[in-house]
Amino acid sequence: MNIKQNVVLQEHLTFSKAKMQLVHEEDASGKGKDLYMSGIFIQGGIKNHNERVYPVSEIRSAVEFINQQISEDLSICGELDHPAELNINLDRVSHVITQMWMDGPSGMGKLKILPTPMGNIVRTLLESGVKLGVSSRGSGNVSDNGEVSDFQIVTVDIVARPSAPNAYPVPVYETLNNKRSKVVEDLARAVQHDQRAKDYLKQELMGWVKNLKN
Repeated sequence: MNIKQNVVLQEHLTFSKAKMQLVHEEDASGKGKDLYMSGIFIQGGIKNHNERVYPVSEIRSAVEFINQQISEDLSICGELDHPAELNINLDRVSHVITQMWMDGPSGMGKLKILPTPMGNIVRTLLESGVKLGVSSRGSGNVSDNGEVSDFQIVTVDIVARPSAPNAYPVPVYETLNNKRSKVVEDLARAVQHDQRAKDYLKQELMGWVKNLKN
């Protein structure tokens, strides 16, 4: 049996498949609301759309690793869409994982949307009704029959999931054309301080989403 070693593994779950819930909780200042996403972060024991199977023991180890990092006051940050490599790009961070737990064969989790430019884009999209999904990112070995072993999770990213099951995820941020991309980035940076910028950011993003559907 052949085994592909040290493979970059990215497993996508749509908003509905992840049974995602959006939760607003009072922030530390008591003057605002933090936005969280909670649901299935990675599935075990079943063959996924990438024809891979993660034994439940591998999922459990990944959950334990994330929680160990959190208990040591290490921040597990994630990005809006993920790159091909495993390192975290701080300029693209949109959220931080706050906890993970097992529910049957699945690794469940909760993440907090941050007030970063990418986090502001995520928040605006979600609060406008756009169904964003999640995607685990890590590495491991994959056998001929698709079974994963020695899985090393890095993070969980927020992604847009295409309708075609074998299509590569369309990056939310990079598919904006250059002119609109600069507008969105500037607006995302100003959202925390300018309500007009927040309204315009929503307008720009929803216009982009509408164009995607055409």
